[in-house]
Order: sequence, then C-alpha cells, then structure tokens
Amino acid sequence: MKIHIHTKVLTLLVFLPLILSILTSCTTSPASGQSDLTMASMDGMPGEVKSAPTIVQQSYQFAAANPDVLKQIPCYCGCGAMGHTSNYSCYVAGVDENGTITYDSHALGCSICVDITQDTMRLLKQGPTVLEIKTYIDQTYTQYGPSNLP
Repeated sequence: MKIHIHTKVLTLLVFLPLILSILTSCTTSPASGQSDLTMASMDGMPGEVKSAPTIVQQSYQFAAANPDVLKQIPCYCGCGAMGHTSNYSCYVAGVDENGTITYDSHALGCSICVDITQDTMRLLKQGPTVLEIKTYIDQTYTQYGPSNLP
C-alpha cells in the first residue's frame, strides 16, 4: 500500500504553521492592547462590573485609575441631567478620604459612556494630549446630546 502525498498538500503542511505564526503576530486582542495604560484592579469592583462584558470592565478599570483624564472628557449620553459632570462621573460616584471608590452603575448600561472611554483609551495610546482627545470626543459625540461638562 503506497501513500501519495501531492506536492501542493505537502507545501501547505510545511508552510501553514509559518503563515499562522505571521498572522497571529500581527493582531492584538483588545484585552492585551490595554496593557500600557494605567488600570485599576478588578478586585475592588462591584459584582455587576465583574460580570459585565470585558470592554465595560476595562472602562471601569480605566476610569478608577485615571480620574485626572476622564474628569476632562465630557459625556454626551444625557447624563448631565443626573448630575454627572464628566465621563468620569459615569463610572465613579465618589471617593472618600481613605481613597475608597463608590462606583456609579450608569455606564453598565450605556454604550455611549463606554464608547467615549474606549476612544479616550485608544487615543491616549496614540499620543495626543487630553485637550486634543476632548476635541475629538466633542466632534464625534455632540450629535447624541449636550456635553455634561460644566
């Protein structure tokens, strides 16, 4: 009994691992792509955040660790009527004197809040200033409603 392996099949078997290796090295998953940003631990997050989709978890982690950035970024979902004064307010209701964060659950159900935070995170990694990021957010999201920045 002879087994004949066609040249094309043999070539495919030889080069397929190489091709897959090249393709895999050119992609970055969203979770690993956030690694160079300062992110808070999930340990102190409420259960609702821990069970939320990864993109929402990342947004809460970023907000908790970067108030200086997100307090300068507006939200356009209409949450200004709830007393929110920035994109940061969509995630954090307050921080006590010991640094303990009280989380706001609003962003758990608001894709505009999360999209604004994800755009901010992506742009920060690319290098523009927070003012330039704010300008981008203003231009992109003003169609959804008024800014909540005072």
